[in-house]
Amino acid sequence: VFSISSCLVFTVALICVTSTAAVIHVSGYEGRDVNVSCSYGEGYESYEKYLCRDDCGDSDVLVKTTEAKKNKYSIYDDKEKQVFTTTISDLSSVDAGKYWCGGDSCCDRSTNIQGYEGGSVSISCSYESEDQNNLKYICRGKQPSTCLQQALITSDNTHNAQFRITDDKESRKFTVNITSLTQEDSGSYLCGVHRNTGLDVFSAAEQTGSSSVRETSATTVQTC
Repeated sequence: VFSISSCLVFTVALICVTSTAAVIHVSGYEGRDVNVSCSYGEGYESYEKYLCRDDCGDSDVLVKTTEAKKNKYSIYDDKEKQVFTTTISDLSSVDAGKYWCGGDSCCDRSTNIQGYEGGSVSISCSYESEDQNNLKYICRGKQPSTCLQQALITSDNTHNAQFRITDDKESRKFTVNITSLTQEDSGSYLCGVHRNTGLDVFSAAEQTGSSSVRETSATTVQTC
């Protein structure tokens, strides 16, 4: 009697491992384990690393180096080799798909603003003079390293059905207006400024509950 295991294919986007995004393909078999290794550059040794999937929101983070093991996921950061490896155990068909791995260091100071369901809210984000002509954007979640890839709107595409972005270069501040607020808009947001070095600058906003919005502004943090 022969046992045949199904081969599962994982697409892993490596963000915050080089100055640009890279994609690798990893294969594994049902019932077995698979290792996903992600390299990173010098200077990221102290950053928190993680593996996530889908939109990489808070609930999509599978494991991070601050907890080492969570459910069927374990992670190890070899800082000397500048590689962190995530092991996914006991593979099943639902594990196949696209994942993101990244490393973050963001956002530790907050202020509060108010918004209401059905209304709108504006989030203003300051930037340095050197960033006047750089791309600005906003995304959901708390993972800076995947923020640009998951951007809800950018300064290259200034408005859509719910989001509008304006950039006041004289005051070095860009503002994102979010309209028609619903409970689904609750959660964390990041606004970012893209730098050609691959080290973007971020500030954060968090909407709490269905009727209020709290903005949190970060100290200037260099991350990717």
